[in-house]
Amino acid sequence: MRHLTILCLATTILLTNCKKNEFATNNNSSPTTARAVSPTGDVVGKIIAGYQGWFQAAGDGGPFNSWQHTNLECWPDMRQYTKTYGSVRFYQDSIFEPPFTGTLGNGQPVTMFSDWDQSSVSLHFLWMQQYGVDCAALQRFGAHFSDQRVLTSSNTIISHARTAAETYGRKFYVMYDISGWTNFQTELKSDWTTYMSTHTSSTAYARQNGKPVVCIWGIGVSGRPGNPTSWIDVINWFQGQGCYVIVGGPGNFATDATNRSAYLAANMLMGWRVGASPSTDFVKNDSTDRNFCNSNGIDYQVDVYPGTSFFNTNKTKKNIIPRQHGDFMWTQFAAARTTSVPSVYISMFDEMNEATGILPCAEDSSMIPSGQYFLTLDYDGTHVSADFYLRLTTDGGKMIKGQIAYTPTHPTPHVLTPPTSLTPHVLSGSSIQVNVSAVTDAPCYNFKRATTHGGPYTTVASGLTNPTFTDTGLSPGTTYYYVCTTGRINAGESTISREVSGTTNP
Repeated sequence: MRHLTILCLATTILLTNCKKNEFATNNNSSPTTARAVSPTGDVVGKIIAGYQGWFQAAGDGGPFNSWQHTNLECWPDMRQYTKTYGSVRFYQDSIFEPPFTGTLGNGQPVTMFSDWDQSSVSLHFLWMQQYGVDCAALQRFGAHFSDQRVLTSSNTIISHARTAAETYGRKFYVMYDISGWTNFQTELKSDWTTYMSTHTSSTAYARQNGKPVVCIWGIGVSGRPGNPTSWIDVINWFQGQGCYVIVGGPGNFATDATNRSAYLAANMLMGWRVGASPSTDFVKNDSTDRNFCNSNGIDYQVDVYPGTSFFNTNKTKKNIIPRQHGDFMWTQFAAARTTSVPSVYISMFDEMNEATGILPCAEDSSMIPSGQYFLTLDYDGTHVSADFYLRLTTDGGKMIKGQIAYTPTHPTPHVLTPPTSLTPHVLSGSSIQVNVSAVTDAPCYNFKRATTHGGPYTTVASGLTNPTFTDTGLSPGTTYYYVCTTGRINAGESTISREVSGTTNP
């Protein structure tokens, strides 16, 4: 989320965007019943993901009409985007490497998306719907006001997010980062009054306890401006506007006596965990912060993230905090469930600059620009599908909400497998029903058809949640060949199943 530099010094990791956590052994005690101060709403009891929405491309027709925020550590999986860019040489912001064009490792052309396009933002919110992300926290920075083009971009992309949230039944709220503002006390208030408050009229704008939600991130975080007096002033002002205020502070905010008065002014507290390592005792830390909140009548939102790396930005170390093919992120979900935390913030949805994003990214070297370094999802030695971290989020959210049982190890398959058996049933001269064996944890099924043995196959049904499909409008006396896959097409789709055939009645 925070577009800053990480410095790695030997085994010590200094993060400029979060307070360093104490390292200890994890405690996997049995979970208790989730509790919250406030009733379930649009943020309490929900899975939230931070959304940057700041990627722009050369040729997109936006205010810059050039590559923006391209100091990428991960490369996106581009297979589901309908509008892509790649004819202009790609360069990486603040990275001393020459611009490049060319092909991916698999020979496909190098392309990128732009959030200036509604289609890109809509696809992201469709993924949120498909994988159980309830709400997006839209990032708002002081840097947005340094250049009219940046402000225009941010305002437009937030409007795109509003449209997408309304379309796909997601919620959204504004999340201010207090860094980068000339005078955040006055500028946040002005921005809310002038621009952002207009979005609260949307049916998709998040509300908690009947109030529109606003998050102010950076309070009490090292290197951020302000003090308890100025922070309380801003919190109180937003509450005076009728808002429910989330405060984003350092991890283990409960132990920060210096800034406690500001934390106590919040409606909800979220402690930033990015930078915490696999040896962090998340159960202990979550319990301490949760107890502080419960004791003071404040809601608590735990922060969860998949891992991080900054090599393409600072050239210090690759894969700083490894994802461990999902094990690291699941440890945090399990800790939240163990400590009865019902609300989760995921850092982040689309943060490819710091490798904390859960959106589909390159699985291996075949999916990144040939000859370039980008952190691939198989870097830890286990191949996972591009949508694995979205599927992991689905399962984590279900566990947090009590929809599946607590488990200290993730149940999410790294790659999806196709059904083991298909059974065709000829119904008439124009229809054939195909039933397949159910696959545990398959998000959906896709049926493909051909008129010759071995294909090529055409997808005739996709995204089905039940393992059966009735194919209609067929020609009499004709043999049709079927295969099935699981997962979203061009995302985490499995290999094809064995082929079966059926001949319609004459």
